[in-house]
Amino acid sequence: MGKFYPELKLAYAVRGNKLERGQKISEHIVIGTPGTVLDWCAKLKFIDPKKIKVFVLDEADVMIATQGHQDQSIRIQRMLPRNCQMLLFSATFEDSVWKFAQKVVPDPNIIKLKREEETLDTIKQYYVLCNNRDEKFQALCNLYGAITIAQAMIFCHTRKTASWLAAELSKEGHQVALLSGEMMVEQRAAVIERFREGKEKVLVTTNVCARGIDVEQVSVVINFDLPVDKDGNPDNETYLHRIGRTGRFGKRGLAVNMVDSKHSMNILNRIQEHFNKKIERLDTDDLDEIEKIAN
Repeated sequence: MGKFYPELKLAYAVRGNKLERGQKISEHIVIGTPGTVLDWCAKLKFIDPKKIKVFVLDEADVMIATQGHQDQSIRIQRMLPRNCQMLLFSATFEDSVWKFAQKVVPDPNIIKLKREEETLDTIKQYYVLCNNRDEKFQALCNLYGAITIAQAMIFCHTRKTASWLAAELSKEGHQVALLSGEMMVEQRAAVIERFREGKEKVLVTTNVCARGIDVEQVSVVINFDLPVDKDGNPDNETYLHRIGRTGRFGKRGLAVNMVDSKHSMNILNRIQEHFNKKIERLDTDDLDEIEKIAN
């Protein structure tokens, strides 16, 4: 869209992007989180919701799982004019998503894309048994020592772990970028752009980067921590989105999962059962075995 309309202007309705009271939004497109968009429409009056032509809800499955986002989205929708076009996107279409969709997009036209199993067919999946964080890091170093990795994305559960891992990889001489949720929108965009351009070869991130970022050169995805939801159960959809950062554009990909406890082994087993896909064990102390997975 931006390519064919260079005058197009965007505004970010996110926490930390502060505007002067009484200011009006003149940009053509507003991208933001439900809570901030609701404030801009209802409380601060930066946006006149009656002038909105198209309303898009991306990642509806995440909206439902995140406290407050579902109600906020519905409140925004109720402010919109009747002729406003409404679009809803979701990685999954379970009953909870469908019920939410009916509240936001009445009488919708539904378009479904290919099933998740077909996505997984292009990705080799492995797990590595470790005892602690340091062993996970050593396994990661062994991987880099044995196979050629164009670019890699490494997912961690917390900002603290991501920061530690990025620092340790940098000490080993890797070109590392760090991405986490507390960064400003402009900072995130700059990090992602540098990674796309190949200026850094490793992107260490939390779940902020699990969805919607396509980099053709990413050949390996590593789950330094397996994805879990707020209750500690396996987050299958996030797992799919994470490893789906590789195996794109018709290429084959590689996903490696670090397992360091009985609990994380249980999480891995439940992920296998959910997708009905075998995840093979990999011994990262055996360089010959590592080399085989790259072929």
